[in-house]
Amino acid sequence: MKYKKIYVEITNSCNFDCSFCYKSKRPKRALTVDEFRFIAEKVKPFTNYLYLHVMGEPLLHPHFDEIMQIANELDFQVNITTNGSLIPKQQSVLEKYPPRQINISLHDLEENIPAKDLPEFITTIISFADKIAETTYINFRLWNRMDDKMSDFTKLCIRQIAKQLEIDEVELCEEKFLEGIHLRKHIYLHSAARFDWPYLDATPSDKPKTCYALKDHIAVLSDGSVVPCCIDADAHLLLGNIFTDDLNVILTSEKAIRMKDGFRNKVAVEDFCRKCGFR
Repeated sequence: MKYKKIYVEITNSCNFDCSFCYKSKRPKRALTVDEFRFIAEKVKPFTNYLYLHVMGEPLLHPHFDEIMQIANELDFQVNITTNGSLIPKQQSVLEKYPPRQINISLHDLEENIPAKDLPEFITTIISFADKIAETTYINFRLWNRMDDKMSDFTKLCIRQIAKQLEIDEVELCEEKFLEGIHLRKHIYLHSAARFDWPYLDATPSDKPKTCYALKDHIAVLSDGSVVPCCIDADAHLLLGNIFTDDLNVILTSEKAIRMKDGFRNKVAVEDFCRKCGFR
């Protein structure tokens, strides 16, 4: 069984407080270096692609350097999703162990960075992206659309990107922006509607539904919990714990097989999945 990717949550702590983010009830913790090595070695036979997030800000990890070193030693292709705020602090590590891809969620900045500091802040992030793009794909995310119009914040980001990368703003017009834009080699701008996490009080739906969970990927949370998908932030669909259970046994459990078979037949068998709007 080989997965396209496996998410490993190295920390569920974050230095930002975004209104749209899921409010997890789990205690805050970061994997120790030894725990990360243990997990990385256990998942290596199942994937070549490691995504260092579920919840939390991965660049906040106190031993991010060692985490990236281990991933590099084990020859993983590493993907990182970050709010970008700690890039200056971790830039040397990211250059030393270049990830395959870095997703930078620019939309996170709107609620967490003072408006007067935004232009300089965005410029710093773009400068980093321009430098590391030789080795790493960069995907700027503006997942904040409430309709098909650009917000003032989005327009500010567009102006800064155009200025820093010396791109005519006409090339970043609304029509092209909504489709996604290739800015230059290895650098992209991706627009999407504001993402809503699947909250437990959502109304269940019995509509036909398929999902990439257990087919495309699984996730390992910072306490070792193994879950079927990257948005099960509180382990409502807990399959087992990688620290105490064999991963092969976890992934061939009755629950895992029932979920996988259900999605194959376009049926969400778990209540959490029936409430999830991601399909």
